[in-house]
Amino acid sequence: MPEKKPHILVIDDEPSMRELLEFMLTKEGYDISCAENGKDALSRIESQNFDLLLCDIRLGDITGLEVLKAAKEKNRNTLVIMISAYASTETAVDAMNFGAYDYVPKPFDNEELKQTISNALNIKNLDHERKIITDELKKTVHYGKIVGNSPKMMHVYDMIRQLSKTKTNVLITGESGTGKELIAKAIHEQSDRKNEPFVTINCGGIPENLMESELFGHKKGSFTGATQDKMGLFEAANLGTIFLDEIGELSTPFQVKLLRVVQERTFKAVGSNEDISVNVRIISATNKNLADEVLAGQFREDLFYRLNVVEIKLPPLRERKQDLKSLAQHFLDKYADEMGKGVKKISSYAIDLLNKYDFPGNIRELENLIERSVALSSTNILLPDSLALSVRKRRWVEGIHDKRFDLDDVSHGVMIDSILSDIEKAYINKALDCTKNNKNKASELLGITFRSLRYRLDKLGIER
Repeated sequence: MPEKKPHILVIDDEPSMRELLEFMLTKEGYDISCAENGKDALSRIESQNFDLLLCDIRLGDITGLEVLKAAKEKNRNTLVIMISAYASTETAVDAMNFGAYDYVPKPFDNEELKQTISNALNIKNLDHERKIITDELKKTVHYGKIVGNSPKMMHVYDMIRQLSKTKTNVLITGESGTGKELIAKAIHEQSDRKNEPFVTINCGGIPENLMESELFGHKKGSFTGATQDKMGLFEAANLGTIFLDEIGELSTPFQVKLLRVVQERTFKAVGSNEDISVNVRIISATNKNLADEVLAGQFREDLFYRLNVVEIKLPPLRERKQDLKSLAQHFLDKYADEMGKGVKKISSYAIDLLNKYDFPGNIRELENLIERSVALSSTNILLPDSLALSVRKRRWVEGIHDKRFDLDDVSHGVMIDSILSDIEKAYINKALDCTKNNKNKASELLGITFRSLRYRLDKLGIER
């Protein structure tokens, strides 16, 4: 379908001015109608819809301001640009107060008028697209801040709905930055515990020697520095939900202590012999494969099965790219509002750039990228240049049989020599591709000698 031309109504009682504007704007690709006076304009406004009115202030029968008011009463989204040879501050202010987009004095510069019209229509299109995006977001935002309607996320939402009706322990798994805490909060907020505490414990962020005191509390004098009784986080979460984030980081000795709490919902504060009973729902999360950790002897099997009654697997962002546009717009709206910036939209080309990126840091990385882009933006739309620098800085090494390298893997153990060999192969092959297998030129591109290149080709088994 061809794109619909913007429909403009020119309203002026001077035939020569109508003819000039009709000729000039038709050449610009607009659909032009003309009205010779105010009453003619009112009649046309009643029977037709116009994207923009170009209206003189003095029309002979009624004023242009009356036409402006009538147009806005019928459709407040109609753009109106007032023109007049009798410009005054008072009429300009009145026109703007009644909703005019702009006020242009005669004689006007043709190019400036065309630019004013183009700017007005572009803003209208942006507002229209923003409304469409907002409507889409209303359909895709579920359970508060969770955004997305991809099939994998729809399955997650279905599990949230089912689990919110139970007291079952839940294990949420997924890569770092996929939004595991949001899912835990959604389960809590949909449950009958929603008005009770939701307490988050970062198991990887509490020192081992403080873990028992933080979770279970302590009595005054139980250790150096314990100057008063302290309530533990489990007790603080009574009747609500406790979220054990990064559960895979717990030491094996403390896993034994946690097992009793998970089984019996009772514990002792440090320095006390009295049992404290709590009624809490336990939701855990990890970016590790706990089943592998159990096999490796790093995580207790009995605790694993107690925590993993039901598992929710969160997909990485690269596996739910259908949600990327909605997520990006969600973060754009959030940070534009927080920073008081007029950024309203992400260009389709910028979205294309984001879609080509794997986002190893998942949603958290996307959010940081959009926040940074909004902070640095000087326009009302995010263009590829606003995003490309930070994305390019984090590009994966490509051309190695689709391998990707993630620094987060180091915490699980890596083969550094193999990784470096793969990177070296990728660069050498790329240099040879660029030079059509000219080894002298390839060695120059790589900053090494020809002899060094030949040595590396033999060492790495590259036959070119």
